[in-house]
Amino acid sequence: MRPPTRAGRSERGAATAELALVLPLLVAVTIGLVWLLAVGSAQVRAVDAARETARAVARGDAEAAAVARGQQVAPPGSRVDVHDDGDQVTVVVVGRVSGPGGLFSRLPGATVSAEAVAASEEQAP
Repeated sequence: MRPPTRAGRSERGAATAELALVLPLLVAVTIGLVWLLAVGSAQVRAVDAARETARAVARGDAEAAAVARGQQVAPPGSRVDVHDDGDQVTVVVVGRVSGPGGLFSRLPGATVSAEAVAASEEQAP
């Protein structure tokens, strides 16, 4: 019969080994969650940029100035397209969020887009 202390000693490093195996997975999940937060933030910025640009054009601001304001709000490198048909203004913002760098650089980025419509305001003579 083996002494009871011997069984306890054979499992002594098991917790450390398990932690060493699980820790990289926990880091990868954390990086993925942070990246998802960045994508969510970029989506909110795209919505805000589309809304701001549509409002500015609808109230009669110069289209170039409104687009410049929208690009300041939108995620970096976004495209802001304006369509004004006289009665309403439609703005579409499309941007891209690159994937997390480092070991995850091969992951594809995410595309965010938003559309806003605003009724054109009548200009006083």
